[in-house]
Amino acid sequence: QVQLVESGGGVVQAGGSVILSCAVSGGTFSNYAMGWFRQAPGKEREFVSAITWSGAGTYYADSVEGRFTISRDNAKNTVYLQMNSAKPEDTAVYYCAADRAYSWLATNPDNYDYWGQGTQVTVSS
Repeated sequence: QVQLVESGGGVVQAGGSVILSCAVSGGTFSNYAMGWFRQAPGKEREFVSAITWSGAGTYYADSVEGRFTISRDNAKNTVYLQMNSAKPEDTAVYYCAADRAYSWLATNPDNYDYWGQGTQVTVSS
């Protein structure tokens, strides 16, 4: 069974940085494209970023383009989300997800097959 575990969330000041990690076990990590999503209270889950199995392809939501960077280390079965220049509107629970369509950069959460439990990121102003 594929399991995803996020870590690295917490409280960060506006303008600051934080890095999220997502460790994957129970499957062949390089078989999956990976995505990050977030959900703020009272809002729907929204796409943040995605990366193909090799890391050669990445995609970002307009709201985070230029501030966030997604990366992966297939040797460590881990995907990362570097969040720079954090804004209060980035406050949300962040989820990582795995997509068996390993070369596709899906933005719809319905395309993803496995999900982590989420990690809270709070950006204080």
